[in-house]
Amino acid sequence: MPRIIGSRVIVTCPGRNFVTLKIETDEGVYGLGDATLNGRELAVASYLAEHVVPCLIGRDAHRIEDVWQFLYRGAYWRRGPVTMAAIAAVDTALWDIKGKLAGLPVYQLLGGASRDGVMVYGHANGRDIADTVAAAQHYKELGYKAIRLQSGVPGLASTYGVSKDRYFYEPADADLPTENVWSTEKYMRSVPPLFEAAREALGWDVHLLHDIHHRLTPIEAGRLGKDLEVYRPFWLEDATPAENQANFRLIRQHTTTPLAVGEIFNSIWDAKQLIEEQLIDYVRATVVHAGGISHLKKLASFAELHNVRTGCHGATDLSPVCMAAALHFDLAIPNFGVQEYMRHTEETDAVFPHAYRFEDGMMHPGDAPGLGVDINEKLAAKYEYKRAFLPVNRLEDGTMFNW
Repeated sequence: MPRIIGSRVIVTCPGRNFVTLKIETDEGVYGLGDATLNGRELAVASYLAEHVVPCLIGRDAHRIEDVWQFLYRGAYWRRGPVTMAAIAAVDTALWDIKGKLAGLPVYQLLGGASRDGVMVYGHANGRDIADTVAAAQHYKELGYKAIRLQSGVPGLASTYGVSKDRYFYEPADADLPTENVWSTEKYMRSVPPLFEAAREALGWDVHLLHDIHHRLTPIEAGRLGKDLEVYRPFWLEDATPAENQANFRLIRQHTTTPLAVGEIFNSIWDAKQLIEEQLIDYVRATVVHAGGISHLKKLASFAELHNVRTGCHGATDLSPVCMAAALHFDLAIPNFGVQEYMRHTEETDAVFPHAYRFEDGMMHPGDAPGLGVDINEKLAAKYEYKRAFLPVNRLEDGTMFNW
């Protein structure tokens, strides 16, 4: 059996910060896991280095589930984004090792492919509706079958989802949090015209998505969903904060627009009521923030029983290690829905060479053993950590609000 003989944390910043765990075995095989938590990267790095790595040495690398349970139950203080990102890094690295030792890509270990490729969606954004629609047309020309629409809101200086660079959106933009101003009323007036223009320009053969980013009350979300029904959105994402899962009952009462939520979920318990009561259509939890491949597969199996599909988060704060893990997961599970895909910079791709590929609106993880991703440690060392915070939001009267 392969014994873990070493494990270390690698922090690098090729355009943005990433935390990577590298686990080495006595058989000369190593695995990689993503531990990036946007805006709180060093908290996870410290948790791993101080509390997790010492517990891994000498363990059987094949006993993935046992190691997962040890790190979850053995910590006593369960769940939370820092703990679960750390567990995810270990879990993902062990799946990478198991695949390499077996000579198989991870998706084969998960039961084999359930489809030929993974449909992904790109991010079309602009300062106004015309700019956003033009970006969406470009994504359609690139072959994307699903496109997220985010546009500037008239009367607001800035808003979530609209970037300086339309291809490499990075919200963690400052050494201390940037403060934005928000108006629900102005936003609610801006979204239906955006979808109307997009449908007129793009037609009906492309899926259109939109991210609210936790900024509406349930009744406001119900109203917006109802306003958009005629344009048949693929989903409305993160309509309202989901700490109170029952909030989504009220949204469901008022709209048939599909609902997606969960990019900040870190365990199956965050989605339990949402799934059991069929209050959502897509669960957006992802490998790095929800305890790794092992736990996310359990979440997907539970969701499958209730006709809920997956739509994993895939922003640039997930390293290529996590993107590869997500694609192996997506390819294997029966109730896959869609995968978010934001391309990384050339610098990031150089640090993390990978086998996954994009073609005609679909992605495939490749058939290299394990995850099919490596890390160039010498190159990674050239990019030092740079503190970067996510923005915060205030209402126009100065009240703190959800970003």
